[in-house]
Amino acid sequence: MPINIGLLGLGTVGSGVVSILQQNAEDIQTRTQSEIQIKKILVRNPELPRNIQGKFLLTDQANDILQDPEIDIIVEVIGGIEPARSYILEALRQGKHVVTANKDLLALHGQELLDAANTAGKDLYFEASVAGGIPIIAALKHALAANRISALIGIINGTTNYILSAMAEQGRDYFEVLAEAQSLGYAEANPAADVDGLDAARKLSILASIAFNSRVTLKDVFVEGISKITREDLAYAAELGCTIKLLAIAKHHEEGIEVRVHPAILPMNHPLASVNGVYNAIYVVGDAVGETMFYGRGAGSLPTGSAVVSDIIRVIRNIQSNSTSMINCTCYRDLGIKASSEFFTAFYIRLLVKDEPRVLATLALLFAEANISFASIIQKPRGEQQAEIVLVTHPCREGALQEALDSVRAYSKVLMIHNVIRFEKGEESNS
Repeated sequence: MPINIGLLGLGTVGSGVVSILQQNAEDIQTRTQSEIQIKKILVRNPELPRNIQGKFLLTDQANDILQDPEIDIIVEVIGGIEPARSYILEALRQGKHVVTANKDLLALHGQELLDAANTAGKDLYFEASVAGGIPIIAALKHALAANRISALIGIINGTTNYILSAMAEQGRDYFEVLAEAQSLGYAEANPAADVDGLDAARKLSILASIAFNSRVTLKDVFVEGISKITREDLAYAAELGCTIKLLAIAKHHEEGIEVRVHPAILPMNHPLASVNGVYNAIYVVGDAVGETMFYGRGAGSLPTGSAVVSDIIRVIRNIQSNSTSMINCTCYRDLGIKASSEFFTAFYIRLLVKDEPRVLATLALLFAEANISFASIIQKPRGEQQAEIVLVTHPCREGALQEALDSVRAYSKVLMIHNVIRFEKGEESNS
């Protein structure tokens, strides 16, 4: 049975999809028992020369694709919210299945789109929206479906991982490495979505919704970026036998779901600590399977295109078996979201203080009043009559830590709080 594809967008990901469908056409046809034809592609300017060949029509009119009765599957890879949202909704109304790589759209309008797919009785697949070529969504929905997931911790933004890896390995400053990442194409001219943690937060809202079968939206995610991380922080982390990564963390507690994106200090024996450069990885803990980890390229034309084409193949198999729209939405629970003040973790606190007697004792007292004790202390001289102190707390409630920091800021012997970074030591560090 021939299957016709309509492609919305021919940028980095769209070009990868075309390349894979053409290069692997024989294998894909054998696996699906279908001839797959890209019939039409939506582009901004059909007249521009392109490095692709094929018997398809380039058009700048979306309705040429959305309203074509011969097109079975719409692949949306234009990105952004609009017009992508309207195109997908119209495609579903027209009775077409949809495959998308649009994390921004799913993070903000996922429920609306999934509800529309269920109403239409069509598939809406989105493996490529998170972690590029890593098949994490399929794993959560299928391979790990027998498990109750307790934790999902990931490095799911390649830009920030490249920056932090280079800073740690080469002892370089944040802004220097950021400029290099931009020159290499790893970071956008405006890198805010990546370095402020928003890209990872959008992806985490999608993953947490699937992992815990309960709707998690972008506004539920606590977000903090990497711009305050310095080479000094990374050097201290190394002294503690650790490194620093931007982590996307989702955990299921009795009192609710904890979802947060922020820099975290990881011990070097943690599975995620050795994930460097632009690579992504997601560490998942299930009650039956135990600890698992998924690793690979989180972006790029062919890795992301691989995820898109895999979804296309899955849709075709569903069409053939008359089992479409079976598992579009898996959010059958309504779990609460844990407040950030109730997060429970250890903390790294780097301070500049006056190098005088009883300063450290006073700091210990201020933290003790919030029921916080120290696991380790590093003190180094910094100029005349000044010292830099790194305090590592035992695991404590974040609300209590913030109360203690208010008292520390008011203490006249404290000249500056350079940074506060959370630890992530694994499930055993939480309660």
